[in-house]
Amino acid sequence: MEVRNFGAGPAKLPKEVLCKAQKEFIAYGTTGISVTEMSHRSSHYEAINRNTQKTLREIFNVPDNYKVLFLQGGGTGMFAAVALNLMGRTGVADYVVTGSWSAKAAKEAAKYGKVNLVIPKTDKYVDIPEQETWKLDPNASYLYYCANETVHGVEFPFVPDTKDIPLVADMSSNILSRPVDVSKFGVIFGGAQKNIGPSGVTLVIVREDLLGSPMSICPTILDFTIMAKDNSLHNTPPTFNVYVMGLVFEWIKESGGVEEMEKRAIKKSTSVYSIIDNSNGFYICPVKKEVRSRMNVPFRISNPELESEFLAGAEKLGMIQLKGHRLVGGIRASLYNAVTLEDSKALTDYMILFMKNHK
Repeated sequence: MEVRNFGAGPAKLPKEVLCKAQKEFIAYGTTGISVTEMSHRSSHYEAINRNTQKTLREIFNVPDNYKVLFLQGGGTGMFAAVALNLMGRTGVADYVVTGSWSAKAAKEAAKYGKVNLVIPKTDKYVDIPEQETWKLDPNASYLYYCANETVHGVEFPFVPDTKDIPLVADMSSNILSRPVDVSKFGVIFGGAQKNIGPSGVTLVIVREDLLGSPMSICPTILDFTIMAKDNSLHNTPPTFNVYVMGLVFEWIKESGGVEEMEKRAIKKSTSVYSIIDNSNGFYICPVKKEVRSRMNVPFRISNPELESEFLAGAEKLGMIQLKGHRLVGGIRASLYNAVTLEDSKALTDYMILFMKNHK
């Protein structure tokens, strides 16, 4: 029985990537050793580091005036790192809180300066207010938002217009799933474990003019300036994770690029949402249609008592990690780049059958 992984993270990796990593695990190239044993100061690892950056720049169209960093600490570490590197400019930052991850980021940033919440607080994250309603601080060091909220399934269908204020985006769960104009951003970051690699490495793309002014209390490990100067080799990086992430970037390139990833994301998510919307209320998605995530589809069954049966039945068919986040419950299907069209069809077929048997 084929296992179909719909986990939100650590998430599914492309089979082609896993097979190549398996083949090269014991001996990488002509080195005779594994990447896990390789010195990060060696020419072999420096080539891996360089090529991974190069491929990302190609598929994501990263301009020359941006640095690509491979750090540790995950998205949670970047909540602090962003503030510690950027907030010192004015002491205040704007935060758009549209879900649990941006809420956590704002709470972390408040330790290092004033956080201005540009939209009203809410207990239900199902929508994104029009930007015209946002209360921005003209003195803000940056504006921060989460491009895709993994827990609540809210995704920005637009890039906020910040004029001259640097824009910071947490793209952990939708990076490389759609083309993005990187030049509109000051910082883009993403924990790899959702859409681009194994857990343990965090991708940061930072514009060069924002380097050089970290707070004095910023730890070296989170200092973008130092890490950029040393090309992510200031300390021992998660070498194998960077290597696998590089394989994922190559897989995206060979599969048709980010443009093809977007086409697949639209097909996969549309098929699932279509079942929900045409179920006559059997399945329910609380998120407003205009801001529904292509990557994370949360839904409930009108009779909540059926949800555990739905999950158990899915697992018997090899569809795993469909349980909703503990904060919201229900069911959640994560449809990252590595999730195939066949995977999503297996899910929708099951959803139709389950509904037919329980109406």
